[in-house]
Amino acid sequence: MAHHHGMKKKTRDKLSKTIRARGISPVVRAIQEFQPGDKVHVHIDPSIHKGMPHPRFHGRTGEVIGTRGRAFVLKVTDGDATKTIIALPEHLTAQR
Repeated sequence: MAHHHGMKKKTRDKLSKTIRARGISPVVRAIQEFQPGDKVHVHIDPSIHKGMPHPRFHGRTGEVIGTRGRAFVLKVTDGDATKTIIALPEHLTAQR
């Protein structure tokens, strides 16, 4: 068979919820706001496909540098490189 290199390959555990967390996400997560300069964690919500960043950024911490519509533009380090990713607020949590 041919090799499949889709965006969600090898994410069976990474993009799955625990048994108690299944179902729709709370609305509070969708309406949260961040300001430029805020530090946020990228925590992908697998039940919301729209605005999902690439799974390689799951668990990373980035800095908000702006907005694009309802989404936030983040600056995340990936090894030595600095990457710019766009994610909806459902996939972000504030750094404590």
